[in-house]
Amino acid sequence: MEQTLLIYNTLTRQKEAFKPINPGHVGMYVCGPTVYGDAHLGHARPAITFDILFRYLQHLGYKVRYVRNITDVGHLEHDADEGEDKIAKRARLEQLEPMEVAQYYTNRFHEAMDALGCLPPSIEPHATGHIIEQQQLVRQILDNGYAYESNGSVYFDVEKYNKDHKYGILSGRNLENVKDVSRDLAGVGEKRNQADFALWKAAQPEHIMRWPSPWSDGFPGWHCECTAMGRKYLGSHFDIHGGGMDLIFPHHECEIAQAVASQGDQMVTYWIHNNMITIEGQKMGKSLGNFITLPQFFSGDHPKLDRAYSPMTIRFFILQAHYRSTVDFSNDALQAAEKGLERLLNAWKALQTLQPSDQGSVGVDAVDALRQRCYDAMYDDFNTPIVISTLFDASKLINSIVDKKETITAEALEALKAMFQLFIFDLLGLRAGSASASNAGAGDAREEAFGKVVDMLLEQRAKAKANKDWATSDMIRDNLAALGFEVKDTKDGFTWKLNK
Repeated sequence: MEQTLLIYNTLTRQKEAFKPINPGHVGMYVCGPTVYGDAHLGHARPAITFDILFRYLQHLGYKVRYVRNITDVGHLEHDADEGEDKIAKRARLEQLEPMEVAQYYTNRFHEAMDALGCLPPSIEPHATGHIIEQQQLVRQILDNGYAYESNGSVYFDVEKYNKDHKYGILSGRNLENVKDVSRDLAGVGEKRNQADFALWKAAQPEHIMRWPSPWSDGFPGWHCECTAMGRKYLGSHFDIHGGGMDLIFPHHECEIAQAVASQGDQMVTYWIHNNMITIEGQKMGKSLGNFITLPQFFSGDHPKLDRAYSPMTIRFFILQAHYRSTVDFSNDALQAAEKGLERLLNAWKALQTLQPSDQGSVGVDAVDALRQRCYDAMYDDFNTPIVISTLFDASKLINSIVDKKETITAEALEALKAMFQLFIFDLLGLRAGSASASNAGAGDAREEAFGKVVDMLLEQRAKAKANKDWATSDMIRDNLAALGFEVKDTKDGFTWKLNK
């Protein structure tokens, strides 16, 4: 029976059956980073969340165009459209060109994403490369009467829009709430209403990043870029728009308003948001100064870290929670994730050594049931914790076969290998090798060579045992044990694993 993919839609606040606009094709836009500093754990979560969506939708046979932007202009320090551009500020402090800052941290972001096992998006547009498209969007909104010019800046007229449509449908806020929240914010002087937001900002004389426009030499408002670039690469209507929950308001709310004001209807069918990473109960973020960057996690160089953690441990840590639930950082939680990942990878290694039995107690039906549980979880709003729990059950089964408590048929063994390959590596995006940071980034080739050396030593031990050379046999076993290797003798030879 063909299964239906269910996705939680923030717009409707319920799970909905996924039906793309164009059968067989999916357009997905995800808000990327503002590149003025290293990515932190909070950035890793949306990257990994939407990497899972990308992988799974492709697995289901969809041709997916995944667009994730780079914000390299227009993101000011304050949501009230005031303050310095975040990239320009970093450039001023470091005495660099703003584009040097943007390029440096874009490169660093890519390195971190690759380490985390995230596939690159289909298209990665930069805000600075789409100034014309953003100006066209502003012109459309002005022409339709939902914006006004003030001192060379252009602002979205939220009150006028709210009369004709409804502002706040994504966040559940009404205009009066928004006015109250923004009443004490700076920068209201040019605006008709505290809730109005910038579509185009006139640049101050000291502002380096500026472009000519019909209204002034200036730069686009932060909210414009995603609407303009989403429409350019995915069309005026597309399937999925994603990002962190912190973007629901104001960013995504403003995007909806811009789309409706410019083209008369909404662009996006499904709005998907991942929840936050918290640290001591607070959202982890640069604005709060409580963040730990991904390079710091990988090196262990931060006072809140007990030690370094591998990129795969970070990925597994995030996937252990459903993307819509909060994840609280702690060293204990990361170390538990590391051990859990090691269990899975050890089971995968053990799986490669299993020998089938003609009359196996584990048949293909048992493996099919495990695989179906994984599929059921993924079809139900990408429930990765249930997938991982099922893979742990499969690992227990593998260990039972290793310990000769169960046997497995040839067909079931191949099915189990295929299941592990599909869900651990292809869909969850984990990589084989050690979960520990000490071996992180060593690469599959190094890991394979390492394993071959250990196997060679154990084969020498097996020969020594066959020749009743107990002294050599015991010496090899004891030396390996001293190095942290646990060796088990079996009927068919031996198994080993590295204990930390």
